[in-house]
Amino acid sequence: MQGRVHMQQADYLSMTERALRQIQKGAFLIVQAGDSFNVMTIGWATIGFIWGCPMFTVLVRKSRHTFHIIEKTLEFTVSVPMVDMRKELEICGSQSGRTVDKLKKCKLEIFPGEKIKTPALNIPGIHFECKIGYKSPIDPSNLVDAYKKHLYPDNDYHTIYFGEIVHCFSTEVEKGR
Repeated sequence: MQGRVHMQQADYLSMTERALRQIQKGAFLIVQAGDSFNVMTIGWATIGFIWGCPMFTVLVRKSRHTFHIIEKTLEFTVSVPMVDMRKELEICGSQSGRTVDKLKKCKLEIFPGEKIKTPALNIPGIHFECKIGYKSPIDPSNLVDAYKKHLYPDNDYHTIYFGEIVHCFSTEVEKGR
């Protein structure tokens, strides 16, 4: 998407329902540590209030390129598209950032974060800038068998990242300016 971003600060609670509805269809998790960068599709997340803070919780499998980057940083951004981006979500969810420049392939642009170093995608949507407050690998002994069989047949368990929402905003992309 090309054009200038029009940003409007938003209260995370007022955006939660719309964001969670879209996340079920797909959203973008962006991570950056130094020169290492990746964007991947997520379809699972929670938004809530824990430890006296607004939190955005994401899960990343150890086998993913994103895992190796998020482990080197203390932050992440989630960009939730509010327009049809099925093609871009499919590419970012099926191809590895180890071998594919997903931004280039999807013709996506980024812009700097407001409160963190990790950028957001230049798309019409809702964006959450988050600082990781806690992380924990899933312990299979504490997971119900139905989830293990259905979601983890290869024992490729997620690590859960609790990110304090330090900034939430919505964007529209103004074309031709």
